[in-house]
Parts: sequence; C-alpha cells; structure tokens
Amino acid sequence: MNKTYRIVLAGGGTGGHIFPLIPVAKEIRAQLGENTELLYFGPAGELEQKIISEAGIASIRILSGKWRRYFDLRNMSDVFRNIAGFFQSLYYLYRYMPDAVFSKGAYAAVPVVFAAWVYRIPILTQDSDATPGVANRIMGKFADRIAVAYPSATKFFEPSRVAITGNPIREGLLMGNVDRARGRFGCPPGKPVLLVLGGSLGSQAINRAIVRILPRLLERFFVIHQTGQANYDETRSRFEEHALGDASGKIHMAPFFDTGELSDAFALADLIVSRAGANTISEIAAVGKPAILIPLPSAANDEQRMNAYEIARAGGALVLEESNLGENLLAGKIEELLDDAALRQKMAASIRGFYHADASARIAESVATLIHDREARVTAFDRLISFFRR
Repeated sequence: MNKTYRIVLAGGGTGGHIFPLIPVAKEIRAQLGENTELLYFGPAGELEQKIISEAGIASIRILSGKWRRYFDLRNMSDVFRNIAGFFQSLYYLYRYMPDAVFSKGAYAAVPVVFAAWVYRIPILTQDSDATPGVANRIMGKFADRIAVAYPSATKFFEPSRVAITGNPIREGLLMGNVDRARGRFGCPPGKPVLLVLGGSLGSQAINRAIVRILPRLLERFFVIHQTGQANYDETRSRFEEHALGDASGKIHMAPFFDTGELSDAFALADLIVSRAGANTISEIAAVGKPAILIPLPSAANDEQRMNAYEIARAGGALVLEESNLGENLLAGKIEELLDDAALRQKMAASIRGFYHADASARIAESVATLIHDREARVTAFDRLISFFRR
C-alpha cells in the first residue's frame, strides 16, 4: 500500500505569493501520488481564500506581520502577530506533522518556516526576485533547499542548498485565444492592443497615469485595463472625466482578471504596461510579450526595481520610474513601441528567455527528494539500531 504524504504550503499576502502555490501543489501530487494531502498555512485574506478553496486545498489561518524598514506603529503590533503565528504554527504542525513544508516566501511564511525548523520538518523555500527580500534571506538559513528565479539571487544563499528553477506560473495562463479575447473584451480587429496591469492589488499611480493619457491612446489603440479592486471606482470616475466622446469598442476596464480572462488578455496584447513584481514578470515572460515596467518605489528591498532592470538589461522590457510618469513620456514610449513591430518582436524574444516551463515540476521534485532522503536516513538509522540490538 502506497504511503499517503502530507505537505504544508505556506505563503500569501499578495497574488505573487499565493498563485504559484497551486501549480507546484499539482506537481507535488503528480510526483508523490494523487492521495497526497495538502494543507495551506497563511493569511485568511479574500484573495488567499478564493484561490486556495478553488484549488480544493484545506487551509488554516496563521497570523503574521510585515517587517517594515521605516517607522510605522504597526511594526509594534506585527511583532506580536509573528510571535502568535509562530505558536499557532507549532500547534498545527504538531497536530498535522507533515512530511515537508513548501514556502513561497515573504513575511506570511516566516512563522510557519520557523516552527517547521523546530520540528526538523524538511523545508523548501522559493524566492521569486532578482534580489531576495529580508524575510526570504532569513528563511533561507533555516530551509533545507532554496529555489530561486534569477542567477543574481544565488549569492545570498549557501551554494550547496540553492538551485535556479525559475518561477512557477498559473496553470491555464498559456491557454489564451485571440478570437475569444476579441469577443470577451469587445476589441475590434486591426487595432493594436495595450494591456495595463498593476499587480493583483492594483496600482493607483499607474491607473492615474494611464487615465490622464487615455484620450490620446484611445485615438489609435484598444486598451485593456486591470485597475485592482480597491482602485476601480476611482479609476472609472477619472476615466469618465478624461475620456472624450463614446469609448465603446475602445477600452475594457475591470477591477480584476481571473486566470481565464488574463490568459485571453495576454494573448491579445501587443504591449503590456505593468508593475515589476517577480511573478507578474514571469507571467509576461511565459507569454512572450514586450513590456513597459514601472517598479513600485516602496517595494521591500527595492526588489521590483531590481527585477525590472534585470529584464531591461537583457532587452526584454523598457523601465520607467514612477517619479517620471509624465504624460508625454509615458504616452510617447507606448506609441513608440506599438508603432515598431520589429522592436516588439525583439523584446518578446528576450523576455521569453526568463521563462522556465519546468519550474513547478523542478520545485516539486526537490520537495519529493527532501522527503525521500529523510526516509532513507530514518531507514538507515533503524537498521543500525536493529544491528546493535542483536
């Protein structure tokens, strides 16, 4: 009879730290058996609960707090949230006692990783960025294996425990269809398409910058714009103030795209304007689309800027700083790229080089190896004990 393995998945806080858990979880089941039990430990936000429940994975809420490197009263309360999360993790890990923990990194996974280390449960943590954040660097000291997306990240971890795997992307993201997308978004044929993304939470700065130049853009291009749930009403209101005349057949605006909608938007897009979160970049690389990346200035460890310039140095993207989002500069760069098909094709080929199709499988294989290595050590120890008992 095959053994039933138990795996804890840890992460959350943003879409980039929750979406990749799902394809890795699927690969873990493919390698360890479909009866493998999966349990998610992390925040109980709306996004986390939606994604995890849709994947059919049970979840346990674990408290955690951010580690801000600036003065904020929440820093004090978050210390206690992390302590509480650590003891929660100790309790639930003891009850569940998994065979391994897979951490998608970031602050939400820290209490879980610390507790797993106490029990000597095998840990694999994955870092998505060109420069790992503080939380991931700390967790890397306790993890048995560290998977990274960029070669530049390897220097922050012990060489014998780190491997470059790339970033897992959502299943179905490569299933977009241009004809279906035109019907879904109301896009007429013949018009270049601009896709605007601000990450899973949206970007107020990008939303406002795009709205200011919409009248100019809509004269020549079709715009698909994901605003983020919290920013949709404001962006829609500003759009109605700035857009001239009837905008039907010129723009599709929505607070959030699910995987099916986003896959179609990617398929239809000629150019993408986006934040520079690691997983967003990985998704853009997977679909091979040229991009204008606008790093989030307040991102921890300046990670988005590092990600963006890593891609730009390879020729896969153009980087604009948020502080330079003047109307003429942004509109001019969008027009320049949408008018130059050869340049877009060259950029697309460059950014596609950052896509690792086997990332999920390689991470799952590393989790399985950790488990089997531990089983082999236990078996060897049992044999040694049996020998001396003779």
